Amino acid sequence: MQTRNAGSSLPTPHSFYIPVHVTALDQASFNRENPIPPFTSFLVVVTGGSGVIGLNGERIRLSGGHMVCSDSPVDIRLPRSHKLQGVWIEYAVISGNSRPFSPLNHDLPLRSCPPHVSTLAVQLLSSWNQPKQRTPFALQALFTELLTELHNSAAEYKEPQAQWIDRVLHHIESHYNEDLTREQAAGLAGVTPEHFSRAFRRFTGQTFNEYITLLRIRKAQQRILTGAPNLSTLALEVGYSEGTYLSRKFKQVVGISPSAYHRKSKSVVSLNFNHTASLHALEVVPRLGVYSDWMESMQPVPSRKKLPDEGTRSVGLYERLSSARPDVIISYSLPDKSKQLLSVAPVIEIPFMQMDWREQFRLIAEVTGRQPQAEAWLSLYDWHCYQANQLLDRRIGDRGTAIVLELGAETAYCFSSSYGRGTQILYHDLGFRPPLGLVAEGLLDQGYLEIAFHNIARYPADHIFITSSREAAEALEPLQSFLHPVQQHYIGESSGGRIYYLNQPGMFYGFDPLSSEAQLKVLVQALTS
Repeated sequence: MQTRNAGSSLPTPHSFYIPVHVTALDQASFNRENPIPPFTSFLVVVTGGSGVIGLNGERIRLSGGHMVCSDSPVDIRLPRSHKLQGVWIEYAVISGNSRPFSPLNHDLPLRSCPPHVSTLAVQLLSSWNQPKQRTPFALQALFTELLTELHNSAAEYKEPQAQWIDRVLHHIESHYNEDLTREQAAGLAGVTPEHFSRAFRRFTGQTFNEYITLLRIRKAQQRILTGAPNLSTLALEVGYSEGTYLSRKFKQVVGISPSAYHRKSKSVVSLNFNHTASLHALEVVPRLGVYSDWMESMQPVPSRKKLPDEGTRSVGLYERLSSARPDVIISYSLPDKSKQLLSVAPVIEIPFMQMDWREQFRLIAEVTGRQPQAEAWLSLYDWHCYQANQLLDRRIGDRGTAIVLELGAETAYCFSSSYGRGTQILYHDLGFRPPLGLVAEGLLDQGYLEIAFHNIARYPADHIFITSSREAAEALEPLQSFLHPVQQHYIGESSGGRIYYLNQPGMFYGFDPLSSEAQLKVLVQALTS
């Protein structure tokens, strides 16, 4: 049977879908000895129970609310002793086209099943088992309706679930203090509210309302840790109409009242070694922390106290953090990780390259209630800087330009003061200037530049600091051909050579109070030796 498109002489073949076998799932058993007939497509709707099936060589667990469907060959195996309830439907496709249109219209054979599809499948099974002479086309009508519902609901699965959930989470993060509903979120995702609820809970481990509540309480905790307003104002900031309601929700989630949380001594987890060093400078030992090799060289740390760096992925990291039960987690801004840790504790995110180490240190001191200790530490550090400048005034006078190089196999990296590597001291505390060429090429905006060895001469500086050892630098033969003329030029100067091999890459990698204090000593010693 054919129709013609308007304005076209080419026939458009139709496809017809005919059920050939319908049975209860608990009565079906297909394995290697009893495969699915190759000429039929199939649909499995699971209404209850749970069990494992074989699907294209993989073991897949099914339970109520799942469906498996395919209009193309799929290797499916149901154990004879499975405990799944539902409906097994086989159907044939008759088409004048060699590639018939698929009403299922999706790529994944396994997905969630809308409740109305389950209802239609059960009705189809009943009609198959008890045909009625007075309504001979009821079975065909039910099957057509079932395929139509599948076709209409397939649009929900065109966009990968992870993408629309990420879009919804981003929207919630931006509007958590507004009135948000499940229906609005489902509309943003482009799926039905029922499908949204199931997918959201599988992805986050919480219902939509539970997630909103937890996010609001975490935001309230962050504000309490960094100087919150009074309770009523805080409630309005996080999306509640009054302080008493916020206090009740806060206690449900945290276990104590907002005022008690503010007063208590906080247990801290640090996900970056710079922040761990800041905590140690404040004499706060984190429950768990990331430690650099340089920090451990000064004081070994038990493995039970150490975490992998936040830029790495570690199996079991979430479980370790959860079992530590911290009051606060400190990290550089990592939005995805912060979402994952939402159920563990509030995360104080420190923006990378937007705060110098002093600002980060003061923020961590505020979070831990150690502001006086931080100011005392910084006052002592500033006194050391004053003494260093007095010495440099006598020894070298005008500071001139300086550049810090971190060596790779074929290139070198240089840095601005927002990235550290000692430049936060040279440019801020000791009065040196970066070479004009680096400034012109956007070093201050980007934070660092990668320079091929043969281009180092394009950025002349009065003082060149190399964080690696002299032996490591001399092993890089391409580098020597460019540094040698510089060293010869300054060989007769009163300050000695103007190339300094600092031999402390681990120390200069730090951007924190402890590292900066140690870097200051090394830099001044190099400049005055």
